Amino acid sequence: MILNQKQTTVAYRCPHCGATVVSLVGAFALSADMMRLKCPCGESELTIVYTADRKIRLTVPCFLCPKPHTFLVSSQLFFSSELLAFPCAYSGVNVCFVGTKEKLDEALAEADAELRELLGGAELSDLSRGQGAGGVFSDPQILDIVMYVIRELQGEGEITCRCPAGEGEYRVDILDDRVRVECKRCGAKTEIPADSTVSANAFLHVSHLELT
Repeated sequence: MILNQKQTTVAYRCPHCGATVVSLVGAFALSADMMRLKCPCGESELTIVYTADRKIRLTVPCFLCPKPHTFLVSSQLFFSSELLAFPCAYSGVNVCFVGTKEKLDEALAEADAELRELLGGAELSDLSRGQGAGGVFSDPQILDIVMYVIRELQGEGEITCRCPAGEGEYRVDILDDRVRVECKRCGAKTEIPADSTVSANAFLHVSHLELT
């Protein structure tokens, strides 16, 4: 009975094959060592460990980022919450869920819809970073990611040029396989590749855009 009270379900989506990985996690098993929730394809895993102060650290693969995200939560919340959702820091899309199976199923469906909307309606199985040349999107789908990041950078004041700080006036030109950001005042510009999911995902990691 005690063990049942100290169990929860953890889910994430494999960034390689698109499958949902769901596992029941018990406090007894977790206290022994690090737990690894591996996708059957063998290309991704989520790790769960107790920290020295008895919190839970999750390291979660991300569909949109080349590196996993790390989250820290109290063990009480981890095992007692009906639903905990952990988002990608760059896109805001939830990449990991902890809670009851029923709540997780609902949350996963919502996250899938958000991800499809962000990436122009592509099937999740096509979004894999391991798809190679066959995974290249058409321009509208790739541009959703690139334009999202540009808007975020501009809103945060992280686009700069040769103009004094805050005086740049930027425009975006959409070309065949890239996006050009140019300052209308000083003429400084840069071009961002928009020809594949790999280049778009890499752009999600950009924290500052300097036009030259």
